[in-house]
Amino acid sequence: MNQLDTLLKKIEDRTYTVGIVGLGYVGLPLMWTFHQNDMPVLGFDIDEKKVENLKNGTPYIKHLGSEMMATLAKSSIADATTDFSRLDEADAILLCVPTPLDHHREPDMSYVEQTTETVSKFLRKGQLVILESTTWPGTTEELMIPILEKNSGLKAGTDFYVAYSPEREDPGNPNFNTAKIPKVVGGHGAEALKLATAMYDTSIVQTVPVCDCKTAEAVKLTENIFRSVNIALVNELKVVYEAMDIDVHEVIDAAATKPFGFMKFTPGPGLGGHCIPIDPFYLTWKAREFEKHTRFIELAGEVNTDMPRYVVDRTMHALNTHKKAMNGSKILVIGLAYKPDVDDMRESPTFKIFDLLKAKGAEISYYDPFIPEVLPTREHADWTGTKSIDWNKEIVSDFDAVLISTNHSTIDYAELAEWSECVIDTRNATNGIEAKGETHIFKS
Repeated sequence: MNQLDTLLKKIEDRTYTVGIVGLGYVGLPLMWTFHQNDMPVLGFDIDEKKVENLKNGTPYIKHLGSEMMATLAKSSIADATTDFSRLDEADAILLCVPTPLDHHREPDMSYVEQTTETVSKFLRKGQLVILESTTWPGTTEELMIPILEKNSGLKAGTDFYVAYSPEREDPGNPNFNTAKIPKVVGGHGAEALKLATAMYDTSIVQTVPVCDCKTAEAVKLTENIFRSVNIALVNELKVVYEAMDIDVHEVIDAAATKPFGFMKFTPGPGLGGHCIPIDPFYLTWKAREFEKHTRFIELAGEVNTDMPRYVVDRTMHALNTHKKAMNGSKILVIGLAYKPDVDDMRESPTFKIFDLLKAKGAEISYYDPFIPEVLPTREHADWTGTKSIDWNKEIVSDFDAVLISTNHSTIDYAELAEWSECVIDTRNATNGIEAKGETHIFKS
């Protein structure tokens, strides 16, 4: 039996160990999914606290719940470690590490490069290395493989296998978890594709093989560029329709009744999450190498990036209606998470709103039932340690204005409208709620 057949037999027998590097919003659900299908899993992370929590069964990503953590902690086929020398225990090594943008809005590949360097030190024959991080087309074969080959002395496609399979996580989505979302897979050669597909087939509802790694990388970018462009469109319409005294949400809801030719997107205060605000710029950056210009994508980025400024301008207008200046006003921002009902604040537009309001002299507080305290971030260190206020009438009514940045379903917005005289709603969270007395609700 040759090497590939031996590995495929291990997958079939559920003795194939899946190693996952990065135990965050992508890696942890992936680890759980393989575990649920009786695949041995070994998680790696440089964060000792995450590994300790995983070993103790202590939840550190709220929407994933405590049952998952308790089960993994007690399992005989799951383990986690900060000791990367144990990478040779894994048959497959899946890289789930950040791929942010730097201060010049260009790809920061340092996490991928550093992790690949580490993997290369312990790489052995027969292992499968898969990148799951979103990146520019060509990363797997142009950046990763040369590092793996140079440092290990092994040859990709002969001694070990390489593939790319983009993550498609949607944190907090009750209808689609990792196991239920089809997995796109591109391999460096036919054998790598066959092996990676067989591994994902054990645990994912459907695999979607494509011809190579760069095609799979392009699929992920295309998905998020599609969302970015369409969100930019409705954000621009929001600004235009506001000037015409037209409710953009009513327009979109009515348009969405058309059973063909229309897909509903909703406007907001800007883009958040690790994917949509970042991924389009990966293609923009790579396109320059081919002397191509992504004007449409860049224009969408400009519209979405400017939305926090529009929200702050609307807040200033709302305060003026109440004969108050922005400078010195106390403003409560509802929601730090980038989307409803999760504790994920990566790339949240709320941080930009914080900065802009503060620059205009406002005193800022926030309330988020999912994020009791601002944890350290790469871009917004000044807000680290800021704590969410308590939710009660006495505290909330003391603010000059309340700005809804994230529409968590656990918040009573009718109650909020009673407590505050000035509400700026960027998410249509107050839809159907009538302002009473001196209260004004401004849609923005």
